[in-house]
Amino acid sequence: MSGTTTRRFQVTMADSAARSSDAARDLEALRGELDGIDARLLDVVRDRIEVCVRIARLKSEHDIPMMQPHRIGIVQERAAEYGERNGIDQDFLRRLYDLMIAETCRVEDLVMGNTPAS
Repeated sequence: MSGTTTRRFQVTMADSAARSSDAARDLEALRGELDGIDARLLDVVRDRIEVCVRIARLKSEHDIPMMQPHRIGIVQERAAEYGERNGIDQDFLRRLYDLMIAETCRVEDLVMGNTPAS
């Protein structure tokens, strides 16, 4: 390589390394932001389950059946509408709520004494 070519190559490599360093720093910051969101999401899921425990106790005290299919439909429809308004795949939100509803039904059954712990 000639001196000019070598110098150009070194500058290009230095620029590339600087951009890579900036990208790594930006990526780390975004991952930190995502970690914070995940922590809040988990806290909200815990809060939701805690409210479901209180609902189960109330249902048990007043002989209200655990399963409330109309309520499940309302919750799922609200999630789908949210997805539509906010550009989030509605099927994804329905599946997410299917999982959350299944878990809260399991917890309600346990609280109400309808099924053994698994």
